[in-house]
Amino acid sequence: MTGFPGPDRPEVPARPEVPDRPEVPARPEVPVRPEVLRIGNASGFYGDRFDAVREMLTGGELDVLTGDYLAELTMLILGRDRLKGPSKGYAKTFLRQLEDGLGLAHDKGVKIVANAGGLHPAGLATAVRELAGRLGIPVKVGHVQGDDLIGNGQPDHRWPDGTLTANAYLGGAGITACLDAGADVVVTGRVTDAALVTGPAAHWFGWGPEAYDELAGAVVAGHVLECGTQATGGNYSFFGAHDVRRPGFPLAEIRADGSSVITKHPGTGGVVDTGTVTAQLLYETGGARYAGPDVTARLDTVRLEQEAPDRVRITGVRGEEPPPTLKAGLTRLGGWRNEVVFVLTGLDADEKAELVREQVEDAIGAAKRRPAEVRWTLARTDREDADTEECASALLRLVVRDPDAETVGRAVSGAAVELALGSYPGFHVTAPPGKGAPYGVFEARHVDAAGVPHTAVLPDGGTRRIPAPVRTRPLAPVPDPALPEPLPRRCVRRAPLGLVAGARSGDKGGDANVGVWVRTDDAWRWLAHELTVARLRQLLPETADLTVTRTVLPHLRALNFTVEGLLGEGVAAQARFDPQAKAVGEWLRSRHLDIPEVLL
Repeated sequence: MTGFPGPDRPEVPARPEVPDRPEVPARPEVPVRPEVLRIGNASGFYGDRFDAVREMLTGGELDVLTGDYLAELTMLILGRDRLKGPSKGYAKTFLRQLEDGLGLAHDKGVKIVANAGGLHPAGLATAVRELAGRLGIPVKVGHVQGDDLIGNGQPDHRWPDGTLTANAYLGGAGITACLDAGADVVVTGRVTDAALVTGPAAHWFGWGPEAYDELAGAVVAGHVLECGTQATGGNYSFFGAHDVRRPGFPLAEIRADGSSVITKHPGTGGVVDTGTVTAQLLYETGGARYAGPDVTARLDTVRLEQEAPDRVRITGVRGEEPPPTLKAGLTRLGGWRNEVVFVLTGLDADEKAELVREQVEDAIGAAKRRPAEVRWTLARTDREDADTEECASALLRLVVRDPDAETVGRAVSGAAVELALGSYPGFHVTAPPGKGAPYGVFEARHVDAAGVPHTAVLPDGGTRRIPAPVRTRPLAPVPDPALPEPLPRRCVRRAPLGLVAGARSGDKGGDANVGVWVRTDDAWRWLAHELTVARLRQLLPETADLTVTRTVLPHLRALNFTVEGLLGEGVAAQARFDPQAKAVGEWLRSRHLDIPEVLL
């Protein structure tokens, strides 16, 4: 069992009494099924390993196969795709995967659930039926809609000018309804990533909307599965201890009480241990309350146990009522950007950078209009007395952004090109400057759940409207638990944090999260007191002027930091060197601080 000793379950406030509630349609009688639901993942993003569907269907036993194709950036991509014609807007890769996988799934009795419908789930459902007809496979297809806040005919929410997409994050109940009606394939638009698991689990076990602990357990399992091989050793801090050249995709064995075992098919690469599962649990999360449309899961109650090789059991997850609102993601084209990277080789890198910067700034200033944003970054990637030219070179990056394409186009690229023979010695750039490209903006809003027409379109063509939750609870922070006794101050050594701690980081709109965990109780006694918000700001100077919130998760021996505004207007805006904050955790691990020698 991992985690610092503590009470099995933190105190959860009593749920308030609710007056007369509206009638909820009766669920069909649930047939007797095996005690364990085996649900796998075959896609963590649009562009993931193409043959994963076949791998998961042929590698071992499954009941349900899911695929997550949507991310904040993906919605922008699909939005631009939809501008080309009303029939577009879904993940075409999914259809190509089904050409090979649909027959396999049918033969094995495996249900397929994917959010590949993107902005046009009805169109994808029709395409799947047409594909099944061509292949002669008798499958029933359902889909979930209502998340599209622009195209669903609801009242105008007064979205910002230029809004391209606006989609609410739906829960799993629409998926459940489609499966209850006999669907073999369910495609959705924007649902939460975990809904791809909560929907099938509620169908399998007959959970009602107020089975909070069970649903929360499924949410946690779904969060572990949603990014595919990140749960089986991919992108893992301690990758050197395992063969992760081709990690297998994960699956969860879920039980009726919401507990689960995370594992993978026998013989596949990678590893499943408490470290890989902890890393994924911390990915793109915030506080101890992990809110969703089905349930709010308490991450501070999660307990992990290494049951056997490549088998990690998740237990103890508590759930609470979901909030009364749904998160909605908005994307729009924010303007135009251009980029030039100057290569500075050998001696006097700082002086060379200053020279070319002054020259470009003079040229931009003489243009008709200066770009709204001009950003310079000098990356000292050069080494002294280097034995290759590349290792002897630093990179000076210029990024300009503006609402007008012409302002960031020729005026900027021309200023760079015209310096080719009249600037610093060794002048060259990494690529020819271009005319600029559009960039996008992601914005999160919250909308009333009761106003979103969450609808299941059943295989027979009928529809079922999914009611908003009857019981809700506004989201509130959880007080930090008591910290363990600090590790006695003994001999310390200046060393990288990553020698004792793992980390994983990611993006949520313009914010970033950094999860940090350790593998022993002594290391936790040190980390919990050492890595404060103030210390994080010292180690990561980019966060110094930003709002940083720390969450303590003792059962996981972990800390989670949310850094507001680090990513500006989100990944699509590409405002930062690492626009999705994927490597912020590894940057933190590389930073040096005083570490007790007993831990090294």
